Amino acid sequence: MAEDFISLSDACVLAVAGPSERYLAMIEGAFKVLIEMPGGGLVVSGDARGRQRAKAVVAALSDLYDKGVDITEVDVRHVIEQPQTAAGDGETAVQIAPNDSRNTIVMGRRGAIAAKTAGQAAYLRELVEKDLVFALGPAGSGKTFMAVAHGVSLLLSRRVDKLVITRPAVEAGERLGFLPGDLNEKIDPYLTPIWGALDDILGPQVLAKKRETKEIEVAPLAYMRGRTLSYSYVIIDEAQNTTRMQMKMILTRLGEGSKMVVTGDPSQVDLPNRNDSGLTHAMGLLGKLKGVGVAELSADDIVRHELVARIVRAYDNEHRHAFGGA
Repeated sequence: MAEDFISLSDACVLAVAGPSERYLAMIEGAFKVLIEMPGGGLVVSGDARGRQRAKAVVAALSDLYDKGVDITEVDVRHVIEQPQTAAGDGETAVQIAPNDSRNTIVMGRRGAIAAKTAGQAAYLRELVEKDLVFALGPAGSGKTFMAVAHGVSLLLSRRVDKLVITRPAVEAGERLGFLPGDLNEKIDPYLTPIWGALDDILGPQVLAKKRETKEIEVAPLAYMRGRTLSYSYVIIDEAQNTTRMQMKMILTRLGEGSKMVVTGDPSQVDLPNRNDSGLTHAMGLLGKLKGVGVAELSADDIVRHELVARIVRAYDNEHRHAFGGA
């Protein structure tokens, strides 16, 4: 059986191999090859096509490692699933997101966070280049995580003084005042995904410190009225559940030196009247204004379990058939 040797540093080999060599097992299963670690690199054995495709995946993963990305199983799965084309020297190259520094966020204990799909890469470029970005997409597509990661990078590099997070508490309505605890404790149940992302990126100790110093602030929509947010990075999450008046109010809080990202999924409106959603209205009204960016993610950008993408597509197909038959 023919084999090829790929020269890599020992540290890179360990990163590409993954915990208990799980990532190598994924590559072996995908391309019907055998991968061994003799030292100084990897040996790939199998038929010509399998070896070529496996080598392309290893090259893409080693490139992520060189950029400082902490390789995960999600990265490996997405690289394996990416289309491949012939490179100039006859080898095969994996077509991942364009090799652009704007596709990688450098920060904190994670070292670097990279866009995992072309859609996420386009979204990240909008975040970098625009002061106001609307990000639409299904659950798991990375719209909230990428916004949080970019906001943290701006905060750590002192390009903003504060990270402000807000999200409509639709189920609570105006009853937040009757819930037990302080402001953070009242709104925290509605912000679990964001706190999870912040904890993952910063670690619990750094996150706790920045919350204590108010560098990271929880600000429910009900408490935003009348404020001007200067030199801040503002995230409005689950924005499909804002009303038109709430959306206008929060957008006009934007002050000097600030940036804002509005994330949501128009298919998941929890308002009594779906037509009242401020996200859809604002997109139509403001989407083409100078300085405003729009990123539309899809099931192809989902980076959770691969089954989640299939679930989202199934529901989308059912909605289209129902709408078409109405």
